[in-house]
Amino acid sequence: MSVDQRLGEAGRMPADTRGTSRLSGETVTIGVIFALTVAMILGSRVISPAFGGWNQAETILYLASFLVFCSFGQGLVILVRGLDLSIASVITLGGVLTTTWLAGDNGDLVFILPAILVVCTLVGVASGIGVSLLKVPPFIMTMATGIIVYSLCLGVTRGTPRGYPAPVLNDVMRAELAGLPVPILVLAAFVAGGFLLQSYSTYGRRLYAVGNNPAAAHVVGLPTVRVTIGAYAISALCAGFTGIMLASYANGATLRMGDDYLLPSIAAVVVGGSSILGGKGNFLGTVGGAILLTTLATILSALGIEQGWKTIVEGGVILFALMVLREQVYEALRTWMGSERR
Repeated sequence: MSVDQRLGEAGRMPADTRGTSRLSGETVTIGVIFALTVAMILGSRVISPAFGGWNQAETILYLASFLVFCSFGQGLVILVRGLDLSIASVITLGGVLTTTWLAGDNGDLVFILPAILVVCTLVGVASGIGVSLLKVPPFIMTMATGIIVYSLCLGVTRGTPRGYPAPVLNDVMRAELAGLPVPILVLAAFVAGGFLLQSYSTYGRRLYAVGNNPAAAHVVGLPTVRVTIGAYAISALCAGFTGIMLASYANGATLRMGDDYLLPSIAAVVVGGSSILGGKGNFLGTVGGAILLTTLATILSALGIEQGWKTIVEGGVILFALMVLREQVYEALRTWMGSERR
């Protein structure tokens, strides 16, 4: 008997509808996001004649790849009704370990890179254990984990990370294949794998089940604790991978390198159509949200908008998505209006 059938028989939550009516709504949302992104790119020609072409689109995809990597993990955590505020610190950890352990040498690359990813993943496992077993609220647990990780990076580096990533990593970030930058090809492969994992794998189905109704998922025998810990572990793994890519791109690491990805990673998931309450979302929507936000940031930078104002705009985008794209808000308003009439 499938997960959906058991949940349906439990009578505690509706069966998963990713392939039926819900798919239609998600498809519309994803289509609107990508259409708006294309319109913004074409419209940016007003700012500069150099904008609005394939070169700009290629640059946006390149820069958006970092946000897509970490947003995938954030999306899985949100899917199980959580929130990962440690992403910024784990990105920094991945970058610092890349430059410190590799020290500009290709020699032990095949051993050091997996070790870095394992260390970052263990951070996520710790957060997942705190949330699922110790019942610490997700934002408190991940915020505390992030503070600890950042403090360790600060103490070990004494405020100034040293070293460089392996030269081969720099070469990969600059290389092209079939006329496309290799990071864009990595992005395409990552999106395909992430989409299959979230939407079509057994683990993905369990994520949706736990996010829709954790109690019902537990009743029918799903390993809710392992599923939740896995979501936080994958989030940290993706954040560590993002840190490796960023350090390779910039040929170095800083202690604030992950800060620019915390709020946008949440925004990309929410704007992409995922419910902040869990149980609903599509990775393609998250990809569209990440590309849309990167396009917006590129245009704002071209207009000379300062970082503070750009952050305000990003916060406004999240608020707009919560108010307009979330049917839960409509339902809450209808409930409130009904109670007012009574």
